[in-house]
This record gives sequence, C-alpha cells and structure tokens, in this order.
Amino acid sequence: MHRGWYCKRLFTGGAEFTGLVYMTRKFVTAKPASDYRKLGEEPDPLAESKIASMASSTDSPAAQQERDFAALSIAAAGGLAIALTALFLCVVPLAGNIAGAHDFVVYWATGQQLVHHANPYDADAMMRIERSSGLAPGYGVLFMRNPPWALSLAFPLGLMSLRTGALLWSLALVACLAASVRALWLLNGRPGNRLHWIALSFAPALICLFVGQTSLFALFGLVLFLRLHRPHPFMAGLSLWLCALKPHLFLPFGVVLLTWVVVSRSYKVLAGATIALSSSCAAAFYIAPSAWIDYSRMMRAPGIEGEFIPCLSVALRLWIRPNTPWLQFLPVAIACAWALAYYWPRRQAWDWLKDGTPLMLVSIFAAPYCWLYDQALVIPALLYGAYRTRSRTLLAALAVTSIVIDAGLVCGVRITSALFLWTAPAWLAWYLLAQVSAAQPSASQPPEQ
Repeated sequence: MHRGWYCKRLFTGGAEFTGLVYMTRKFVTAKPASDYRKLGEEPDPLAESKIASMASSTDSPAAQQERDFAALSIAAAGGLAIALTALFLCVVPLAGNIAGAHDFVVYWATGQQLVHHANPYDADAMMRIERSSGLAPGYGVLFMRNPPWALSLAFPLGLMSLRTGALLWSLALVACLAASVRALWLLNGRPGNRLHWIALSFAPALICLFVGQTSLFALFGLVLFLRLHRPHPFMAGLSLWLCALKPHLFLPFGVVLLTWVVVSRSYKVLAGATIALSSSCAAAFYIAPSAWIDYSRMMRAPGIEGEFIPCLSVALRLWIRPNTPWLQFLPVAIACAWALAYYWPRRQAWDWLKDGTPLMLVSIFAAPYCWLYDQALVIPALLYGAYRTRSRTLLAALAVTSIVIDAGLVCGVRITSALFLWTAPAWLAWYLLAQVSAAQPSASQPPEQ
C-alpha cells in the first residue's frame, strides 16, 4: 500500500504548529525509581524528586547542557505530536476525501461489504467503494489483510458514514495509545517525570493514527496482557485477541508465550485467548461464511509477493532470490529459536515487563513483513529502557529520531521507501544501549569499599 502522499499532506498542513515547544524544564527528570529503592520497596516520588533536584544542583555545565538538550528534544517531539494529532482530528470530520485517502478506507469498505452480506475480498466491489470514497486512482485495490477473525472489528463501520466512521476510528486509536502509555507508566512504578511523552510522540504510533491502521489496537492488547497476566490471567488471555489482529508481528513473542503458559501452568491465559479467538472466528463465519476461503485466495493473488515493504525479511528475499517466499520467513524462524534460548534460563524468574518486552523488539526486527507504523509495538520496550537509562543523550536521540522520521515524511519520503529499513534495527540498538547505560553505576554513587 502506498501511503506517502497522505502522510506528506497531513504533516505539511500541520507544519505551522511546530512552534508548540514548551515546558522544557519540566522534562528534566529524576533518575529511575529502581536506582534508589531496595528490592521489593515501592518508589517514593517525593524522595526521587528531592534526589533529582540535589543532583541537578551539582551537575557540571556539560551535564547540564546535555540535560537541557534532552528536555528540549522531548518537548519538541511532544509539541509536534499534540499539534499534528489535534489538526488531524479536526480535519477528518470536515474532509471526506482525507478519510478516504488512507488505509482506513479499506476497513470501512470491508464493513460496507459485510453489512450487505457481500464478499469483502471481491476486487471489483472493493475497488468501486474505495474509488468513490476518495482513494487516489493511481493505487490498486486494497484489501483488509488481517486474518478473518478480525472482520468483526470492521463490521460496525458498515453501519456508519465514511466521515463518522473515520472520526470514531481515529478517536479509538488515540484512546488506545493514551491508555497504553498510562498503563506502562503505572507498570514502571509511576515515575515522577515526563518521559512518557517519548511514547506519545513516537513517530510510528503517530503514523499509525494518521493512516488509520490497527497496530495501536495490537499495542493496547499487548499492554493489557502485561498489566493483567498476574492479577487477572483470564482477562489477559482475552486481551491477546487484539494482538492476534497482526499475528505475524508476534511470532517469537508468541512462541515464548506458549512455552511460558506450559511451564508456569498459566492455563487461564490460554483459556481466555482460545475463547476470544473461537468467538471471533464464529462471528466471522456468521457474517461471511466463505471468509477463510476468499481470504486465502486473496493472499495468494499475484502481485502481493512482489510488493516492497521496508523491513529486513522482505529486503533479504528480494536481494537473494525474489521468487523464493520461504526466505522471507527465515529471519523469524531464527528469531523464534533465539527466543526460546533466551527464555529458558530465565523461566523460573520470568518477568514479562523486564524480560518479555525485548522480545517484541526482536519480533518486529525479524517479522516476515512489517510496516513502519507496525513498529509502534516496540513502545513498551523503549519506555522501559527510557525510565531506566542514565544517559540523557540516549533520551534525546530517541526523541530526535521521531522528529527525523516526521521530517522525512514532510519532505516526501514514502513509508514504502527503503530509506526506512534502518528503523527497526535502530530501536533494538537503542534498547541495548539503554540497558548498558542502566547497568553503569551512577556518577554520584560512592565506590564500593
């Protein structure tokens, strides 16, 4: 799918808002809560703020300059995100051609077909609906590539107009992003800083919102699982249905999840996931009895294998042997084997927040195909690293990277461009550097005797 025109139009329209850079000093944060508390103790936000103020008063000019640049970078990314999101939510209900010019139109057209008991994978019918809704003539017919158990998500859109559906869909995506970041803030011990703005302004998450994709729903499902797997395992299993909207992005994560269920005997999680998937499959069969057959035929259609997606697996196949589809699954097969080797030594003390979130970085890095907006799923890992790193330079680099991606789209770089092949490796490299930084002793910590 070619989405660069829409992203360029939206980002250019919001360029005048980039001056919303404020609250710079508020982004100067304390060191992570885990650095100042003993094992098992709850963080004391007041104590942490005092420690941060004492540390800042003794910082060298170079350290203070580094701190100021990190704060400015996060504030700039946050201000840009607020401006673009506000502009987008104002434009969508007023301009029907905007709603029909990006990926949301695929879900809306699918809903229209389902409501009228028609085939959602009928190329002629989908082309007609998408063209009449504002999709540019230069694009081919677009289909909903999520598995058929996701059809129940698109069905309600068939009962709405294009503009109303687009607005409600966008609000749901914003709510999922905000709720996910809020839950991650709670899971990380309620740190008294503003580093969550790194997640709220994360470029792949904003792109997912603007093109109307479902990756933020999958992110919400992932965060719900992290939040609920201990107190409410059955509900955590139900939340995995949202992750199943894009199952190809969770393969190494899913392999470890199934192994963990068996090792820890967390069968309530498995029960919840099974019930959710079974119910959605039954709903799909009811509203479109031939959905699986039609979906399989659509995925085998000529042209899909030749589509370039800026990710490692696709680039590897096209570089080595374009007509060999199994090469595209080689990196994820290796990643699944690595994931099991990573999990097994840690199985007795496995922590899904600490040990599980890095799996998503590897899952995205090695996915058989992954768009730029799908990389919003690495937010839990990046936020975990951001709360614990001692390097203000790394925090600034993460915020600046989002701004660079936004700037690239403004300059006309399509999200289908090979120029974005670096992003998934970059998130993984950043997390590893953040972990190294977190393991280093603080400059103010006295040496051991």
